[in-house]
Amino acid sequence: MHIGNYLELVQKSEKDLVKAFEMVAKEHGDEPDVYETCQLLASWSQALIVKLEPAIQKYSEEKNKEPDRLFNTLFDKPRKGSLALLRDLHDVWLMASEAQLCAILLRQAADGLRDEELSATCDQIGQTSKRQLSWLLTRMKSAAPQTLIVAE
Repeated sequence: MHIGNYLELVQKSEKDLVKAFEMVAKEHGDEPDVYETCQLLASWSQALIVKLEPAIQKYSEEKNKEPDRLFNTLFDKPRKGSLALLRDLHDVWLMASEAQLCAILLRQAADGLRDEELSATCDQIGQTSKRQLSWLLTRMKSAAPQTLIVAE
């Protein structure tokens, strides 16, 4: 079974989201609502990491050796300024989308295995990702006109 690989992938995605939200909070905390909201969204991902552990213990056969591509590619170094905030939010949105996609695919496997606990966890990941994605998109839409039209 390869379900263990995807469980570890979604758990790693959530860990990376925690790091990304915390990085954005630190780098752009002077922006209204960014610090507190990013900390809150990071705490949601942190709770999901713990929630995934029983399924990982149950289904994982060996540690996935796949490199941490997304976080390392997107968050190479800190960025400053309004365009940096927009790009960082965009990057976190991509990472949250990966977590959501993993949860959708895992839900299919959980249903196939008739694992109700894993199905419920996947639903929770999907709902949390949807809320995170919603805030990120709203915040990007809010920042885009000023950032993209007005020169710094």
